[in-house]
Amino acid sequence: MLTIVEKILFTLLVLASLSAGYMAFERMIKIILRGGGELRLDELPKRLIKGAVALATQGHILKNRKITSLFHYAVAWGFIFYGLVNVVDVVEGFVPNFHFLGDTVFAGIYRLLADVLSIGVLVGVIYFLIRRFIARDKPLQIRENVKVYPRARQGGIARDSFIVGFFILFHVGARFTGQSFLLAHEGSDVWQPFASLVSGLWAGASPAALTVGWHAAWWLALGLILLFIPYFPSTKHAHLFMGPINFMTRPERTALGALDPLNFEDESIEQFGVATLTQLPKTQILDAFACIMCNRCQQACPAYNTGKELSPAAIEVNKRYFIRDHMASLASGAPDTIPLMDYAISESALWACTTCGACVEVCPVGNEPMFDILHMRQERVMMESDFPDQLKGAFTGMERLSNPWGMTEDRLAWTAPLDFQVPTVEENPEFEVLYWVGCAGAFDPGGQAIAQAVATVLHSAGVNFAVLGDMETCTGDSARRAGNEYLFFEMAQANIETLNGVGADKKTIVTGCPHCLHTLGKEYPALGGHYRVLHHTQMIADLVGKGKLQLNGNRLEKVTFHDPCYLGRHNGVYDAPREALARAGMTLLEMDRSKNNSFCCGAGGAQMWKEEEHGAQAVNANRFAEAKETGAAVLAVGCPFCAIMLKDANQHAGTPMQVKDVSQVVVEAMRA
Repeated sequence: MLTIVEKILFTLLVLASLSAGYMAFERMIKIILRGGGELRLDELPKRLIKGAVALATQGHILKNRKITSLFHYAVAWGFIFYGLVNVVDVVEGFVPNFHFLGDTVFAGIYRLLADVLSIGVLVGVIYFLIRRFIARDKPLQIRENVKVYPRARQGGIARDSFIVGFFILFHVGARFTGQSFLLAHEGSDVWQPFASLVSGLWAGASPAALTVGWHAAWWLALGLILLFIPYFPSTKHAHLFMGPINFMTRPERTALGALDPLNFEDESIEQFGVATLTQLPKTQILDAFACIMCNRCQQACPAYNTGKELSPAAIEVNKRYFIRDHMASLASGAPDTIPLMDYAISESALWACTTCGACVEVCPVGNEPMFDILHMRQERVMMESDFPDQLKGAFTGMERLSNPWGMTEDRLAWTAPLDFQVPTVEENPEFEVLYWVGCAGAFDPGGQAIAQAVATVLHSAGVNFAVLGDMETCTGDSARRAGNEYLFFEMAQANIETLNGVGADKKTIVTGCPHCLHTLGKEYPALGGHYRVLHHTQMIADLVGKGKLQLNGNRLEKVTFHDPCYLGRHNGVYDAPREALARAGMTLLEMDRSKNNSFCCGAGGAQMWKEEEHGAQAVNANRFAEAKETGAAVLAVGCPFCAIMLKDANQHAGTPMQVKDVSQVVVEAMRA
């Protein structure tokens, strides 16, 4: 128990710490609230549960870096439990003969958890300090060609990690040591095996020395907490609570990468897209405080992996350090006039993003750096007319000819080689399935072959289908991902009018393009277009399952499947293409990076229409090399963009594989 002087001093320190902490946290909140949009708090019980699950699971970090994640679980769960431990220790220091939960078995369980988790935290923190400062693990570094905020690059990240690591180490270490002094004085405790073991070190000490040791450890453990509270918002350790809050308050998206539309009908809006930090949505400012600086997003990013200037982690780090340097002015409401492009990301990095969504998928604290990039692209295109020259052709093609290929040919030309008629909606107004061909299917030779295969499957299975023909126009996906939101808006409105006019809102739409799948099914609803949209592999799997397609399942050819980002990660379709390949008699050999961990082909995010940003390697070459390593003869795809990119990589490698769409493999199995 503390002396009266210690109690008075501790109370004063608590008041001072909480006052300073309140001001620091108030600044954090004010800065976040300067952003646009809302922090969603509707359906609060459901959101509170989501936050609690994120806290308990630590954002499902076990998905990758499994050994490191286990150590992180030990540190996180231990530190969370120490919230209770610290309160109990304060009460025991102030109240004579107080014993938490008395002499019940629950008191023993509490002491056991405190003891075991203390060791878990200490071992975990030592592991992380060794990993960062001695082993200098490469994934924790950010490459020199990436723009990093000067103070972060010049030791700021390392210093922050050092301070947080040693705070936890000494806080938990002091408390654990204090318990060992107490047990040496009062006798060992079966519920505290580790502290009892250490207490043997103090066997020869006098009762007075043990009491002094316990008091000193108590003050060190809780004093560090009081010192750290005001510093908390400035450190990456804030992720402990900001991560769950991030999961809890972010918008419910129809798909991982679904963008919210801009309101072009409100004439009072003068700014489209994002130029400065405070123009970001609130949830994306919160991202900066939630970031743990673990670089998992960077490790998953196809642009970073191939030597480009883009690091999703650097975006959040740069935002965080900018906030730290301008915390008082930002919190006071002073004008934020410094463009994000000046400190958060380089021009090349901005246009290197393939919008694959890997950074969003892998982040354990719910950050979405991909959306920062998309919002900044909107500002560059619509406010500054500043974008890569190669995109002008795609924009012009979409504006004037309704397709990014800039083609004027008949959209039904792909049907000419078929030995059956593909009906249009005018010819078959009672269709049950609308086949959305897409621009690649209409105009690209490889895409036309895929469209022919899809149509053959539908025809052979007796599906009552039709196409829009020349009524079909680009969905606007590439325009939207490139930042030309207004062009996307116009194209979407026209398509919704067409689709509703032919009754597609009451039917099923099937498409061979995951980008069309995503845009029609997951982004058009926000503009009033509600459709049931399936990818052709989903339709094929369903037809085979119902016995409407007979396939030769005895071919036993080895195949590997490349998960398109907009089919898999963005829309969660993983099993259907694999089931279709299996029914077609293919033996599947999975790549190391597959399903939600798949690596991009390099065409998404409007990269299809521009030169790839400078780096050490092309994204499609990186992915193709992985496919080739499986030893499969066939590389199966489910996206016309992926087909183009991986066929190109195959040619550069000397054509060691056959690149085919799943629909083409299925048609071959039908004929066999």
